Amino acid sequence: MTYDELVTAVQDYCENTFTNTLAQPDMDTMIRQAEQRIFNSVQVSYFRKNMTGVLTNGNKYLSTPADFLSTYSIAVIENYGTSQETYTFLLNKDVNFIREAYPGPTDTGLPKHYAIFGPTTTGATPPVITNELTLILGPTPDATYHVELHYYYYPESIVDSVDGHTWLGDNFDIALFTGTLMEAITYMKGEPDLVALYKTRYEEAMFLLKNLGDGKQRMDAYRDGQVRNPVI
Repeated sequence: MTYDELVTAVQDYCENTFTNTLAQPDMDTMIRQAEQRIFNSVQVSYFRKNMTGVLTNGNKYLSTPADFLSTYSIAVIENYGTSQETYTFLLNKDVNFIREAYPGPTDTGLPKHYAIFGPTTTGATPPVITNELTLILGPTPDATYHVELHYYYYPESIVDSVDGHTWLGDNFDIALFTGTLMEAITYMKGEPDLVALYKTRYEEAMFLLKNLGDGKQRMDAYRDGQVRNPVI
């Protein structure tokens, strides 16, 4: 389902064009809200990506990418770019643990733990708080290491897509469509029974999507066996 197909379908179902002098910002807002609800409800592999960065010797902080939402995994890479590469995956802790376990400037070594420290601040006077988060590591790196971060983010909205296509629209449009319908009927202050119907349809679609992201993408027939229904 493309962006134009989604807009047309929602308008047809609701018998409402949702347009005004600014084209259709209400429709775009409803689509974005539906997408955000979906992105935060299920852990589909497509909703995460990875990048490689560098830890600086003596610097216990690591800035996250601008589109970072949450960590999937983070690993320090020793002997990066050689045949002796080794990955050490860090354990998630809170800031209190890091501060207590590694309180001094001499507490250095290969990092083992990390915590979300807070927003990044600039070196300006007074400091400016940015939208990016910072991770604090423990112990403080004793050398320059490469690091690989896998993280969740918001994929491009179908509203902003140049060709009108996104993974969600192409592969699981039932969730996007019913989610937008639920936002639309709420916007229209629809009858309670219709609101309940669209909500039920959306929850059914999300059950199927969670079955994919939280179920099928985390198993295979070799390890888990094939799904079997009891014979009656």
